[in-house]
Order: sequence, then structure tokens, then C-alpha cells
Amino acid sequence: MLLAGTVSFSLLDATTKLVSAHYALAQVIGIRWLVVLLLFGALRVAAPGAGGPLHTAMPRLHLLRSAVMVCSAAGFFMGFRRVPLAEGYLVFFTAPFLVLALTPLLLRESVPAAAWFWSAVGFGGVLVSVAQKLGDGGSVVGYLFILMGTACFAVTQALNRLLRSEPGWARLLIWGALFGLVAYGPLAVAQWVTPPANEAGLLALAGIFAAGGVVLSATAYQVSDPARLGPYGFAALPISVLLDWAIWGTAPTLATLLGGCIVVFACIMSERARRRAALQGMLGGKTCRPSVSSGSAVADRTAESGNVP
Repeated sequence: MLLAGTVSFSLLDATTKLVSAHYALAQVIGIRWLVVLLLFGALRVAAPGAGGPLHTAMPRLHLLRSAVMVCSAAGFFMGFRRVPLAEGYLVFFTAPFLVLALTPLLLRESVPAAAWFWSAVGFGGVLVSVAQKLGDGGSVVGYLFILMGTACFAVTQALNRLLRSEPGWARLLIWGALFGLVAYGPLAVAQWVTPPANEAGLLALAGIFAAGGVVLSATAYQVSDPARLGPYGFAALPISVLLDWAIWGTAPTLATLLGGCIVVFACIMSERARRRAALQGMLGGKTCRPSVSSGSAVADRTAESGNVP
């Protein structure tokens, strides 16, 4: 679910970048959340009760999450207007570190050392990919805006975890959409520029991608812990490279491909480390020492290590 949500957010960023030069922030974001509300309304008419109830026992957390989402959307809009998609994602890839850092502070959950290690390896893969691009210079203001959006995104993911006790995803979508529409709607009307049909379609498509990204990523963080999911955020690297190539004709370099391989390897190893830690926790920290030798030295050493072949 997180990987699917990452694809949705990447498509959202690419779509927003395509229209950001022609329309004001408030109009782009306002239309996005209006489309989200219309889609949700149509879904509830077709399937009453879809997504779960709308009322909440934690309105303050929802309001805080909605406000942070508004700031995150503004940061990414202003940032990707100034820098290429792949370069902007360099800053965004600090999100797993920020989520891990927020985990003990906001969630009171421990973070395995392996999660920190493989997140660092994944971030190293990102640095390998974009080091040459950074050396060529870039918009400092754009990077700062994306950093703001990334920090807010990390807080949103941590708050999603705090809201995991509420079943369904309807509240996560609707509260944020209503808050965003109230915040940006009046400015959107004041700064309105009527788009042609093709750009109107892109503006509406951004709302579809936003809805998919919010629902998928929020649900992922409700059912799994940030330490497990954090490194998977690096999957946006190959996605952004493909989008840059397909839309703007920017072909990936050898360094980009190498960095992508490192990222994928880090994600796989992070998941293996998490499963090993979960197994040891179930065993109470004890090893699986066999009572009788199997006759195979390799099998005996594997059993004594506590690992599952």
C-alpha cells in the first residue's frame, strides 16, 4: 500500500509541476481538494458507508494533521516549480529519517538499529544518484521549500500512526480535504485563471492522485510501524527518474541507475532485518537450539542462530 501511495504522490508531483508555471498555488491546491471531496461524495452515494465513519474522537489531532498537510502541499508546489523532479526528491528522501526521528518522540515506539542503518544505506544510494546534479548548482529557495514540505509530510505520517485506532480512511481524507478547501478556496477564487480543457484535466487528475496517495499511505501507516515502512519511501527514486525521462526527456545517468540499485537493496535488507527482529521478539530473545542434532552442520548452525531458513 505504501508503494502504491508513493506512485500516486509521485504522479501528483509531476502533474503539479506541469501546471505550476501557469496557475497560482491557491487555485491548484483548491481544485485538488475540491476534486477529492467530489470523488468521495460520489463514492458514498454509490457505496454508502465506504471508507468508514466521518465523526472522530480526536478532532485536535485531525485538525493538526490537516494544517500540516496544507503546509506540505504548499512546500512541494513552490519547490517543484523551481527545481527538477529528481533533484527535488533528493531533499524529500530525508523523510524516512524524519519519520524515524519522530517515532520515539510522538509515538513512544522504539526504532531498531537496523532500520536506521538501512535507511542510511538507502539515502547513500540517493546521494550517489544526484551528487553530480547537485554539483551543477540549483535553486536554494526551491530546496528549502521542498525541505519544508518534507518535514510536514513526515509529521503527517507520524500523526497517521497516532490515528490508527480509528477504523477506516474516510476521516483521514475528508478532514484534510475540507481544511485545505477552506484554507485555499477564497484565494483560489480571487486569483482564478480559467484553464483550457487539457490543463483543466491535469488539475482534476491531481485531485485523483492526491486522494489515492493520502488513502494508501495513511492506511499503510495505520497497519504497520514507521520503522518498517520508512526505507520504502526511497522507492520514489526510480519513479521520479522514469517520470523525468517520460515527461521532460531527462534520461537517467549511470550514477542514477547505480543509486537505484542501492536503494532497492536497502529496502530488501531492511525488511529482512525487521522480520528477524520480530521473530526474536516472539521467541523472547531466545535462540532455536535443537534438542537433537539434525546431522547437518549447516542446519544446526542456522537453528542455533535463531534465524529461519
